[in-house]
Amino acid sequence: MTDTMVKPETKDPKRIRLQEAVDKLVTVGAAGAQFRVTSGDETFTVRAGVREFGNDDPVPTDGKFRIACITKVFVATVLLQLVAEGRIDLDKPIGEYLPGLLPQGGEVAVRNLLQHTSGLYNHADAFQRPGDRFERDRYKHFAPEDLVKIAADKPLNFTPGSTFEYSNTNYIVLGLLIKAVTGRSYAEEIRTRIIEPLGLRDTVLPGDDPHIPGSHARGYMKIKGRSVDVTEMNPSEACSAGEMISTTKDLDTFLVALVTGKLLKPEQLEQMKTTVPPEWVTLPMSNGYGLGFMPLVTERGLSLWGHGGGIPGYATFIGATLDGRQRLESSITLDIDPDDFSGVFEDAVVDAINAAADCL
Repeated sequence: MTDTMVKPETKDPKRIRLQEAVDKLVTVGAAGAQFRVTSGDETFTVRAGVREFGNDDPVPTDGKFRIACITKVFVATVLLQLVAEGRIDLDKPIGEYLPGLLPQGGEVAVRNLLQHTSGLYNHADAFQRPGDRFERDRYKHFAPEDLVKIAADKPLNFTPGSTFEYSNTNYIVLGLLIKAVTGRSYAEEIRTRIIEPLGLRDTVLPGDDPHIPGSHARGYMKIKGRSVDVTEMNPSEACSAGEMISTTKDLDTFLVALVTGKLLKPEQLEQMKTTVPPEWVTLPMSNGYGLGFMPLVTERGLSLWGHGGGIPGYATFIGATLDGRQRLESSITLDIDPDDFSGVFEDAVVDAINAAADCL
């Protein structure tokens, strides 16, 4: 496999368009960005912006970053491995595994949590928006049980299975489920079942550690009009819904292993790809949502499977064709007010993803 950077003198119009789209991200609110694109046996990387404000070092293409909600794909993979082992039944109520955790535990099936059809209130909606709160709480430890209790104290937003609503609380409950049936934390299970077998040396579950180890680009947030470095944070507020750190290369290895059946048996991979009705899901580029994995359709109709995510300072995306031959992974380090993500900035992110997919 060849692995190259796009050179300024390239004459490939698709790669030129991609570089322009990635450059645009920096003009509308990114500190930096990197896109790794693989088509067949060739891999190339496009980047823009800087590693950190105050110097001209470029974004490291081998740098680590917070992968945010892509963590859910790892959690869902472990859950489905446990289903294959007969230790979890997707259609059993979560209350049978975690009695007393949710008052509605008899109504919500494990499958509902995986596909965001539980109706469970998103605990994050109870928090003040990032900004002053982030600066106050950035190093605070959040216990998963306490986060779930915020949701448990609210009524369900809808009858389980009747529609889709993205809720991080679903995956925090699933993290607790993994511990209940294995006796080990979801982090330990991800390490032993995925990270170690695949040799993902740069993939980390940091727990309460606020640092990103090794080489990385720094992420920022606009707070009251000023750029605040938010790279260091305790990610326990996201825990099994979004705490992980990785690289584009490690995510590429994971994605190939997942879509080609190295991590899941055929029956469980099919379950993972079984989606809710596409019209239920309004996420960008989405064509439904499976079990922690979603189909994404590009402007030219290419079907990719993957996930996106965001956490203070970082936005991420992965996608691959089901044969594993065409793939893309991206990390965008932010410098925006979180309330400004939708609109111009989100449109620029989608445009860059489409430009990357056009190179496949």
